[in-house]
Amino acid sequence: MTTSFPKHKIRVVLLEGVHDRGAELLRAEGFDVEALPRSLAHDDLLEAARDAHLLGIRSKTKVTAEVLGGARRLLAVGCFCIGTNQVALGEACGRGIPVFNSPFGNTRSVAELTIGEVVALHRRLGDRSAALHAGRWAKSSAGSHEIRGRTLGIVGYGHIGTQVSVLAEALGMRVVFFDIVPKLALGNARRCDSLDELLSKGDVVTLHVPADETTHGMMNAERLAKMRPGAMLINNARGSVVDVEALAAALRDGRLGGAALDVFPSEPSAPEADFDSPILGAPNVILTPHIGGSTAEAQENIAADTAGKLIRFVNNGSTTGAVNVPEVELPGQPGDGARPHRILHFHRNVPGVLSKVHALVAGLGANIRGEYLRTNERVGYMVFEVDPTDGEAIADGLHGIDETIRVRVLW
Repeated sequence: MTTSFPKHKIRVVLLEGVHDRGAELLRAEGFDVEALPRSLAHDDLLEAARDAHLLGIRSKTKVTAEVLGGARRLLAVGCFCIGTNQVALGEACGRGIPVFNSPFGNTRSVAELTIGEVVALHRRLGDRSAALHAGRWAKSSAGSHEIRGRTLGIVGYGHIGTQVSVLAEALGMRVVFFDIVPKLALGNARRCDSLDELLSKGDVVTLHVPADETTHGMMNAERLAKMRPGAMLINNARGSVVDVEALAAALRDGRLGGAALDVFPSEPSAPEADFDSPILGAPNVILTPHIGGSTAEAQENIAADTAGKLIRFVNNGSTTGAVNVPEVELPGQPGDGARPHRILHFHRNVPGVLSKVHALVAGLGANIRGEYLRTNERVGYMVFEVDPTDGEAIADGLHGIDETIRVRVLW
């Protein structure tokens, strides 16, 4: 497919060691790709983004309003990870810059880590390993149990939670779950009517919820006290969900039997950096440095998924999977020379814009072959296909409409 802008001039900057698969797919489209193994300091990021058409990041790079304001050619941002809170999403929306991510690419990896931690906590493998590393032969069955027949409570029954549910049940566990949205139970899992009900039933509770105002500090001292005596807590979701000081206290006084944490309220910004937390040294605790999705398979899946969304947006204008602008799923364009021009129009979502656009088209006597429109509270995304003879004139006219944010033409 050809576009109105030569593909070899589309500059892509990938930061933070995005998996090679992402760069491979983008280069296969003919784009000019620069891939760096690290994040960039603020001034360097401003410079790198200034002439980029596509910017690919992971979790450490902060794409601020200042970065977006200086990126004069930027068409889209790809977050090659799960979260997108490192991007000024509102600012990007207002500039007609879609932000894409890969919310499900690491689902299996996080689920497998969770199940591994369930087994390890019940066998106290962290403490046993630490003791042996310290030269102590602590051979004992005290506090060690099989997981078969135990109850796993899953908080958040989405893509990861349901995977954990299936795996746990295959190992002979009973599964209960709680989600604020009604969800279909898989296998023999049972839904709890409240979080407190789940906490009272789970021998081990695992969290798979997003970071927002409803989950911030969700597992505080009061909630931890509602867990069964000796129960265990796993958090592979977001660090803000658990009050770590309260958890450490519950572990040290023996009310809870163990914990596994992959995420923390405050995390170092660089590899090999020092780390401190109230949970350090607590009994039967497994700590990992935010590696739940850090498998080769997950990173390759995320790279392919996010790169694919960027490619589709550049090539045909589809915004499916964008987290900050209206999602419009567009069909492919015909491969012959008679195919229409496709005009992509981001505009402020205020009354009267469509009337202006249609008046423009009517005044030119143009023929619209197809039209697509979606809006959110801030912007509208309108895509229409016109005869090749009309594309340039319509695009020029759209630039003259006050509410226009961005116009791009594909042919």
